[in-house]
Amino acid sequence: MPIDRTDPPTGRLALFPGSFDPLTNGHVDIVLRSAHLFERVLIAVLVNPDKKPLFTPPERVEIIRQVFREYPNVEVDTFAGLLVDYARRTRASAIVRGLRAVSDFEYEFQMALMNRHLEPTLETVFMMPAEQYTYLSSRLIKEVFSLGGEVRGLVPPIVEERMRRKQGAGVQGAGAQGAGAGAQGAGAGAQGAG
Repeated sequence: MPIDRTDPPTGRLALFPGSFDPLTNGHVDIVLRSAHLFERVLIAVLVNPDKKPLFTPPERVEIIRQVFREYPNVEVDTFAGLLVDYARRTRASAIVRGLRAVSDFEYEFQMALMNRHLEPTLETVFMMPAEQYTYLSSRLIKEVFSLGGEVRGLVPPIVEERMRRKQGAGVQGAGAQGAGAGAQGAGAGAQGAG
């Protein structure tokens, strides 16, 4: 079946979708490696009003901008709804997804196939994080932190600082019931588990 797209993507823009609540060093690793493969990487922060996040979407955007301020080809924005609709609006040519373990594969494979069904010109690129981050998820970071565990080296310093600030202010946010495993779930639907 021929692919007909009246307004094809220009350059090589990759979307890296997720909730990033909070941003982990695993996310940072995937973004930096993606920035070498694509002309631009757009970190797409999923806004899900049904979740009670630790950080608000504007706070997450601000944190991400700080972390990647020295990388001019890395951008950040928020989105809601179908990822493929957002990809069309931004004229992205690829979605980057992190795979930490075999357990991620089935879900990510289903999302990639659904996204391809909805937008045949949109490719999904799977990347494995560096070995030391394969077990990391935003949910696990929040859980460990809420129970008094050490997260230094697992999240960028600004994230740890902001988490401590929220803890000091008594903000529970999502606590141990976070927005999910890293950058998962922002696929075909608006279900953003990650």
